[in-house]
Amino acid sequence: MVVTFNRLDLLRRLLERLDGVPEVDEVLVIDNASTDGTGEWLAGLDGSGQGGYGDEHRSVPVLTRTLTTNTGGAGGFATGLAWARERDADLIWLMDDDGVPEPDCLTRLLAHAAEGTAEGLDFWGPVVLDEDRPDRLVFPIRLPGGTRVVHDLDDVEAAARGGTVDGIVIPFNGVLITRELVDRIGVPRAEFFIWGDDHEYRLRAEQAGARIATVPDAHFLHPSVGSLGTPMMFGSTTYNHSPSDLKHYCMARNNTVNLREYRGWPHVAMFVVKTVWFYLFTRPAPARIGLSARGIVAGLRGDFTGHERFLR
Repeated sequence: MVVTFNRLDLLRRLLERLDGVPEVDEVLVIDNASTDGTGEWLAGLDGSGQGGYGDEHRSVPVLTRTLTTNTGGAGGFATGLAWARERDADLIWLMDDDGVPEPDCLTRLLAHAAEGTAEGLDFWGPVVLDEDRPDRLVFPIRLPGGTRVVHDLDDVEAAARGGTVDGIVIPFNGVLITRELVDRIGVPRAEFFIWGDDHEYRLRAEQAGARIATVPDAHFLHPSVGSLGTPMMFGSTTYNHSPSDLKHYCMARNNTVNLREYRGWPHVAMFVVKTVWFYLFTRPAPARIGLSARGIVAGLRGDFTGHERFLR
């Protein structure tokens, strides 16, 4: 299942790759009201995938839904998972349009689903690697059982036991989820729009007792996203900085909601302190403190409308 928005060239690349993965039965594409011709191109597909690749016939059916408004990644994945349930999918492979799995990624992931219900995983995925530096993680991982955050593939491989790093997964970049778990925990929170919806979904799965893991020998390539996990407070912790006002506002709001609901008020207070410190000392930007404050207050109020002012 793929969620896309205004990245037609990357979507075409991804669909071409998925067509070569023998374990894929069908591809569901949710278009978030793209304005770059994606909707029109998808409308030209006939359900088998034929029509978008010249004379080349895709062997994997591609089914599409174009939404009337941009609901963000959160809304797209909520729509897509509900649709996959309607189609009686037993196992769903989730991804955005800008990444691309290595050809053997799904094969390696499925090796951890074939052990039976007692040992198999519920929610697991590959390592997400920088497509220009495939030894580096795009999204740093905090290893379970401690505070260490790692940025290199070697460190994730060293932490693996039995072929997996248990208790952590990076949604929604090439992750697998069972239908049974979706039935138990529902779909992502569409109102989050972007940023933090994937983390909330993992926390919800964890709370439900799901078996969660990362598989280091399964690789998913993704463009760099910049300074995620920027060290601060003399290297004692990190902060997820984004130059985008939309992403930062959603991060501040949604992270506040996640911390309040899953970790408690002391963690909300620490997040406020970290945010002020980061934009006063680590990367001075006083205007970002005001933007952060608006997002944090919206999170405390449960107001999920403020991001709309940043949409074009």
